[in-house]
Amino acid sequence: MNIGIYSPYLDSVSGGERYMLTVAAHWSKKHTVTVFWDDTSILERAKERFGLDLTNIKITRNIFWGNNVFKKLFLTRQYDMIFFLSDGSIPSTLAKYNILHYQVPFPAVGYSAVKFSRYQAVVCNSEFTKRFLDIRVSNRAMVIYPPVHSIEVVNSKKEQLILSVGRFTDFHTAKKQHVLIEAFAQGMKDKKLKEWKLILAGGLLPTDQNYLARLKEKAKGLPIIIKPNVSHDQLVDYYRRASIYWHAAGYGETDPRWMEHFGITTVEAMSAGTVPVVFAGGGQREIVEDGKNGFLWEHPSDLLKQTSILVDDPKKREALRKAAIKRSRDFGEDAFCAAFDRLLERIMAV
Repeated sequence: MNIGIYSPYLDSVSGGERYMLTVAAHWSKKHTVTVFWDDTSILERAKERFGLDLTNIKITRNIFWGNNVFKKLFLTRQYDMIFFLSDGSIPSTLAKYNILHYQVPFPAVGYSAVKFSRYQAVVCNSEFTKRFLDIRVSNRAMVIYPPVHSIEVVNSKKEQLILSVGRFTDFHTAKKQHVLIEAFAQGMKDKKLKEWKLILAGGLLPTDQNYLARLKEKAKGLPIIIKPNVSHDQLVDYYRRASIYWHAAGYGETDPRWMEHFGITTVEAMSAGTVPVVFAGGGQREIVEDGKNGFLWEHPSDLLKQTSILVDDPKKREALRKAAIKRSRDFGEDAFCAAFDRLLERIMAV
């Protein structure tokens, strides 16, 4: 089959892009797979960021940007299937088979019954996304959890490090790194986190430099390491060394769109035996069982209280570490790829 893959956010090289490119890499073993994007260096950047083998994937100009609808439709006819990551719209397509993927629970999409009739499947990244997505779309949706690369634990030695991974952006202050810096500062002041360090790592676009600068200013004088655009190998090293994982996306928000829709980095951390202490919103509740394989918090004071339990009780931390590793195995790449293979077979059988 000749398959096209399109994400309008490909240059952010974030969780949604990993989702799409993992499908692309898997299908490219048996099919011709092409990614639509104008910057041909994007696959090399994605390979560095995600550690995926993208060797067999082709790249062609982005036919979904700047073309009139008739030209766009004409070009899509060249493909047997196109897999789209939606930005809230339903793209026009004349490919024989089409799959629409939602990473964000848009309450109202740019719905068109004619356009939607061209899609054989709708896939969401979590039950949370499906639950809050426009019902005209969600009533046909299935859930395939994101692929999470399991990080091999080479040894059990952990350091006094707290890690948080997420893109640095002030678009609704997505990952809330400023909240974590403030919590860490309070923990240092209360001497609850004495001799501990906080590492903030993640992707950074040129447009978000101002937010990064504000974070660095807020972190001055504290044992906080801020690492934008960290390599895959460096990130794996952080996961292996860190004892505790923090995440605050969704804190203070009421709109489901600004929550953590799943939590790939949370599962990555768990696979490395890094105990999660994450905000109790969005898809995180589908991953972390509070008190069993990590902690869920609703206020920064709870974040510090739960972190203190882990800091003060190594036996508790070790028990949760083992439980976190076990839980992470439920979200492996093999299960993800198998689910998409079954979906492909089902679509083609109709």
